[in-house]
Amino acid sequence: MLKRTFSAWLFVAWFFVSLPAIAHEVVPAIFTINLQSDGTYTIQSRLNMEALVAEIDPALSDTSESPNAALYESLRELAPEDFAAQIEAFIPVWVEGIRMDFDGELSVPIFESASVPVVGDVSVQRLSTVVLRGEIWTGAKAFTWQYDPFFGESAVRVGFSGDEAVQAQFLQPGELSKPFPLGDRLQPKSRSEVAAEYVGLGFTHILPKGVDHILFVLGIFLFSLHLRPLLLQVTAFTVAHSITLGLSLYGYIALPASIVEPLIAVSIVYVAVENILTSELKPWRIYVVFAFGLLHGMGFAGVLTELGLPRSDFVTALIAFNVGVELGQLAVIAIAFLAVGVWFGKKPWYRQRIVIPGSVGIAAMGAWWTVERVFGLQ
Repeated sequence: MLKRTFSAWLFVAWFFVSLPAIAHEVVPAIFTINLQSDGTYTIQSRLNMEALVAEIDPALSDTSESPNAALYESLRELAPEDFAAQIEAFIPVWVEGIRMDFDGELSVPIFESASVPVVGDVSVQRLSTVVLRGEIWTGAKAFTWQYDPFFGESAVRVGFSGDEAVQAQFLQPGELSKPFPLGDRLQPKSRSEVAAEYVGLGFTHILPKGVDHILFVLGIFLFSLHLRPLLLQVTAFTVAHSITLGLSLYGYIALPASIVEPLIAVSIVYVAVENILTSELKPWRIYVVFAFGLLHGMGFAGVLTELGLPRSDFVTALIAFNVGVELGQLAVIAIAFLAVGVWFGKKPWYRQRIVIPGSVGIAAMGAWWTVERVFGLQ
């Protein structure tokens, strides 16, 4: 009996220690490349330049884990004009990590301008805008993009000046893009290509990046291993976040992240605490899960608002992203079931030694995130 108890607690401890202590997903560096008719291009980037200047490892989920954390925090407190000077000094190093390759010939962009927001909530990354300019080699038929793995992930949006058609690619650290063809205009991707890309984006938004969403889904899972309660909760959550994801992206509703993110953290606390207090599915829980699903949908919309959706296949991309999110959530449930449900689900002590300790851990994490997001703590 003691050995079983120790094993259950060991799993719970391992799970929470292995979770990265982050808030919501950190948006990758976003690059908008505008191809001009005069044979030049501009690169407008929106990214966390403080993390780059401080040489924060992009693999870290918490900047406080970096040996350069103190430098990072000091940069975040600089006035816009002071940090803009730091950016300009850093440009030569940064540009070395950007590879614009036109038919095998490298084009090195030059610095044009930097715009830094005022110092705000220090618990939220400050995204600066940096503009670079370069030359398209005469006769080039296509170009590729590559971003140094030291700088992390990148999202690249490419379009011709005055043309609404845009191609986008989402790249892992150091990944070489597929060629962007050059011509009179960009050829749009096929519907199947768009669907595959956004399914993958939705899935990775849950696994491994959406830790707060993962905890909410685990809270739903821990409530009961019986199919009916699980199915009712997952269905309510799915329908709700699908509604607000679509409405947010179409511009019908909008709430600032300063409201959405703390409430998402509160939703994690709620489902975990109710798991502790009751094992019987109450009618109100479905409505509460639905309400919190509406909030999570607005959270999901954040990354797509930043990256944008292809205008020609907006609905396809939206549906595909949502499918990816669902696949990610089902993967979380499947992993949890294989990890604890299969081995311990039928044990008489499952609730006392798995559900309650696990829910306590989830509630504690959600409570900390609530405080962190409301008061701007690091």
